[in-house]
Amino acid sequence: MVKPEQPIKFYQHPISGHCHRVELLLSMLDLPYEPILVNLPKGEHKQPEFLALNPYGQVPVIDDAGFVQVDSNAILVYLASRYDDGTWLPRDPKGAAQVQHWLSLAAGPLAYGPSMARKMVLFNEDVDLTPAKMEAERLLTFMEAELHSRAFLTGETANIADLAMYSYVAQAPEGNISLEPYEAIRAWLQRVEQLPGFVAMPINAVGLRAD
Repeated sequence: MVKPEQPIKFYQHPISGHCHRVELLLSMLDLPYEPILVNLPKGEHKQPEFLALNPYGQVPVIDDAGFVQVDSNAILVYLASRYDDGTWLPRDPKGAAQVQHWLSLAAGPLAYGPSMARKMVLFNEDVDLTPAKMEAERLLTFMEAELHSRAFLTGETANIADLAMYSYVAQAPEGNISLEPYEAIRAWLQRVEQLPGFVAMPINAVGLRAD
């Protein structure tokens, strides 16, 4: 398996599930990387130095020997394509399409459901949680049905689809979304957590909001 010539620079913040999904793959592929904290509360992601890396002012970003990639799902695709043999990103048309389906769900219903609800609660936003909770319920109900028939999201082995979905589903209770009704999802979370190289998000994410 190919390895980077030098550690991959990984611009991140621990409170971000988008960053965590990238950290999971970096760890599971055993790739050397240098975590670089971007202080979101201080607005470092909106400063010229960071905007030169990502004009959208969002983490995560990686710099792999001068190749800069933004967007967590795109980073997963890059790392799996560059440094893996097809385990984490299937090369066959059916397998690749199934993974893409889940990446789209991660960018849509997951972002506007569990992730949005968590953000609103963690940052004490005075907004109605109902739309995010309804989106989360639709997504989790769909996932629950899918996971009754297989161990991971696309089959019997994990790939980047599972990593893209894991972080914000696991942290859904931080957005006042209970996982108690979803037995298959809770079992899937445990299977992901048992994968070699798994790293957990900080337990007290709320504490990471302040300096």
